[in-house]
Amino acid sequence: MAAGGDRGGREAACGHDSYRSPLVSRYASPEMCFLFSDKYKFRTWRQLWLWLAEAEQALGLPITDEQIQEMKSNLDNIDFKMAAEEEKQLRHDVMAHVHTFAHCCPKAAGIIHLGATSCYVGDNTDLIILRNAFDLLLPKLARVISRLADFAKERADLPTLGFTHFQPAQLTTVGKRCCLWIQDLCMDLQSLKRVRDELRFRGVKGTTGTQASFLQLFEGDDQKVEQLDKMVTEKAGFKRAFIITGQTYTRKVDIEVLSVLASLGASVHKICTDIRLLANLKEMEEPFEKQQIGSSAMPYKRNPMRSERCCSLARHLMALVTDPLQTASVQWFERTLDDSANRRICLAEAFLTADTVLNTLQNISEGLVVYPKVIERRIRQELPFMATENIIMAMVKAGGNRQDCHEKIRVLSQQAAAVVKQEGGDNDLIERIQADAYFSPIHSQLDHLLDPSSFTGRASQQVQRFLEEEVCPLLKPYESVMKVKAELCL
Repeated sequence: MAAGGDRGGREAACGHDSYRSPLVSRYASPEMCFLFSDKYKFRTWRQLWLWLAEAEQALGLPITDEQIQEMKSNLDNIDFKMAAEEEKQLRHDVMAHVHTFAHCCPKAAGIIHLGATSCYVGDNTDLIILRNAFDLLLPKLARVISRLADFAKERADLPTLGFTHFQPAQLTTVGKRCCLWIQDLCMDLQSLKRVRDELRFRGVKGTTGTQASFLQLFEGDDQKVEQLDKMVTEKAGFKRAFIITGQTYTRKVDIEVLSVLASLGASVHKICTDIRLLANLKEMEEPFEKQQIGSSAMPYKRNPMRSERCCSLARHLMALVTDPLQTASVQWFERTLDDSANRRICLAEAFLTADTVLNTLQNISEGLVVYPKVIERRIRQELPFMATENIIMAMVKAGGNRQDCHEKIRVLSQQAAAVVKQEGGDNDLIERIQADAYFSPIHSQLDHLLDPSSFTGRASQQVQRFLEEEVCPLLKPYESVMKVKAELCL
């Protein structure tokens, strides 16, 4: 995204006879794709040149209103073919666009890019795009959280078998499990907002960050150089600019940006993996459209393709953070250009990928289907073993000996387990307890002792408190965009 490069007309190649990133052709939203388009990028370059000229004029440099107006009138008048030809000759993207802008602004040609270096437009544009890309992602993430919060609230009391090591554990509720997902996404929402709000403008710094060229333009007037930097920063909508830069803003910023996006990718991967596993258990499914085909060979299949897509792209998103880590580590002194080609790819792909997984996850969360009868059956298969401690306690209260009862339960449990594992039958431990006269003092209590809701602890209360105290306040700034439905490109 910085100076240097050779498109040489390649941006004109498109359609079915040339490679296009699936992120653009299949997955990401039009608004995110536009944000990383050449049109948006180079239009922002021109806007930055205009802001610089306006500020320089206001501070006394001999720039006329006519020149300013000419630049304003041609912000969108970009001859991409001419720019490509210029770059092919010059091997410098910024100067190619300086010449192209100057061609349609002959009166302003002499003051375009005055005192600036390539990173004035390159880096500042990147920062504007990163900020605006966060502004697209944040409400999308908030909507995912909101949809899952509605799902969790509705199923806060529905018992389900918990899993640790993907082995049966104590019961939880469907809503409580969903809150595990929501909590991770809330952390991501806070992290994305923090990094977005902490973004600083590179500003007007010159070739090595010393502002020497601008100090010369203003004949050593330090205060005017400070004002110039502040004025352009404010025009770009930033509250702060870096005081210290080399030729570029520190590439540690890119690490921060892609780190929070990678963390979001980890959250999405975990959520969608859980959904895929639950789909295999037939306890929960993602939306499946009426005419959707699960398999070209097996017509009965209902594959969780949306969740699989999220996992696939989330892996890519997590992997991208290695690019800025390595780039920042090898920036020599005030800068080297080996960051440029890499950043053109990784920054755009990170946001396009994050945009895609959030669009897809919102679509999933708006149509999750739960099968309570399947959940209930699995609970019935495992609950008898889990209830043994409660049965022992009830027997002791009824006058029994704890050790004798424990031994009886152990023997019956092993017999029931053999039926399940060796014969493929159902867990018949309770039937065995009902048939054993030893347990007659508590036979009338067995239904109560096996009530699944008595095994979920404070799950329901935790869901209610979590949604009220943590989730609702976090979503409040996004209330106006909550009704927007997710749309999948493909």
